[in-house]
Amino acid sequence: MSGLPRVSGRDCVKALGKIGYYLKRQHGSHMILRRDNPFSQLVVPDHKELDRGTLRAIIRQADLGVSEFMSLL
Repeated sequence: MSGLPRVSGRDCVKALGKIGYYLKRQHGSHMILRRDNPFSQLVVPDHKELDRGTLRAIIRQADLGVSEFMSLL
């Protein structure tokens, strides 16, 4: 298993945008992303640096591997 990169919430949103996620709405510091086909919804905090556990959960919910996510950055 490769290590997780240190990324901001906005960088994470940009990477997920490459696989079809878009910003549906924002509530405070939480950005809600949606993908229509297949349907999926994620919540990404708008922080300068995401915690490793939070980033790992986002990657898992997007049905990606760490290496796949790193290739999107």
